[in-house]
Amino acid sequence: MVMIENYAYPNGLKLLSSWQSGDPKGRETMKEIFDAALQGEFDENFSLLAPNDEIHSTASVHMLALSVLHDLYGVQSKEYYCTDPYRYVRANLTVGRLLGVTKLYMTWALYAFTCEAVGQKMMYPDKFPPGSDPDEPLINKENCFLLNTPDFDSGIPKIVDDILRVTEELTGMDPLLQISAPYSLAADIYGQEPLLADVVNDPEHVNKLLDHLADRVLIPWIEHHLSVFPNGWVELSDASGSPFFIGPQNCKTMSIRSIQRMDNGDLWDDKVFDCNYRGDHVANVPKKTRGSRRKSSGSSNISKVGLEELTEIKFSVCRKFMMRLEADKVDVSFYKNQSLMRNIPLTTGIGSAEVDRNSIEDLELAKTLLSSAAASYVAAIREVCEGIELPKNNFVNEPWPSHLYFEDVNGETQFELVELILKEVYRQPKFKKKLSWHS
Repeated sequence: MVMIENYAYPNGLKLLSSWQSGDPKGRETMKEIFDAALQGEFDENFSLLAPNDEIHSTASVHMLALSVLHDLYGVQSKEYYCTDPYRYVRANLTVGRLLGVTKLYMTWALYAFTCEAVGQKMMYPDKFPPGSDPDEPLINKENCFLLNTPDFDSGIPKIVDDILRVTEELTGMDPLLQISAPYSLAADIYGQEPLLADVVNDPEHVNKLLDHLADRVLIPWIEHHLSVFPNGWVELSDASGSPFFIGPQNCKTMSIRSIQRMDNGDLWDDKVFDCNYRGDHVANVPKKTRGSRRKSSGSSNISKVGLEELTEIKFSVCRKFMMRLEADKVDVSFYKNQSLMRNIPLTTGIGSAEVDRNSIEDLELAKTLLSSAAASYVAAIREVCEGIELPKNNFVNEPWPSHLYFEDVNGETQFELVELILKEVYRQPKFKKKLSWHS
């Protein structure tokens, strides 16, 4: 009988490396594990949540699970994401166990799912996640305000509900709906370039469009989710609306503004959040002094919103924890201090490119750099965990990413680097609990 417990850290990562290298024995073992997993033999293990007195690790793993199922069973992208919620959830949870991450986190191709739900033409490659067809945007400037509310009892919204029901059944964790924020949804169904052109030349139109998408699509979807799952959460994602892509000022006045107005800024008692704005370092770029008065989507307004203000704005749409993503390029000490000041946990991201085997020219150098970075992240996380008031469960039931977070793991991930990074997590002793911890 196959036991998933036998592949706890670091054994699971070594098996993943063996499978990835094409080793026949590694593939055979992976097949045995996933045969058992998909039959439900590990369901009891999936109900074991992360310890409440240790640093956690978590990861977005849906792309890796797709790679595994495609290799072992020939499962293709459309079938994987859209047909069998038990297979989808069990495969993702099994991959998480093999990686050695301790906090469960269920994800999917959220940007694609959100725009597909409103009717955008999609592309489903055989073994890669879906995406919107950039050559056929759903809306344009003439018809964009005709877009109506989707049916949440069929199609993609029903697929998501089914995935969340199974996740809650198997893990006991609160259900987390992941959908695009207004700006990123607009970018996917209006087109990145036309939207950026309007950011520069017609910002009033952009804001009206974002509000329309929020009112007609996202708010109704959020309310549907919370009616189906009263204990649910919603993670909005807005990479396209990040300061790195449209500048801090536009991020403030467009992408984040469009979220702040939802639910009168209460964001359903902070059960709705957006934590993936990236590129904080651009807020530290010195002000440009060019004489041109031309409007710009990014560079000329970089200095109008400093790092402290940008962080405050980001906090307004993510109040439960502080996120530092790899693309932020700001030292982790800044986020540590912000977390301590606000009495909230700290999450630090490991970017997908940092552990992508095709992006690494010098593996030994990458090992040294990532081990050092991971040690600094874990030290900062530990200081925060011991310096703030935490509930007794340390948020292990909450479904948002926690502590050390692998932003995307896939079939091209260098698992040896993941092992080195997680070593810094596993070597940490348990927290020194504060007497003021509360339920």
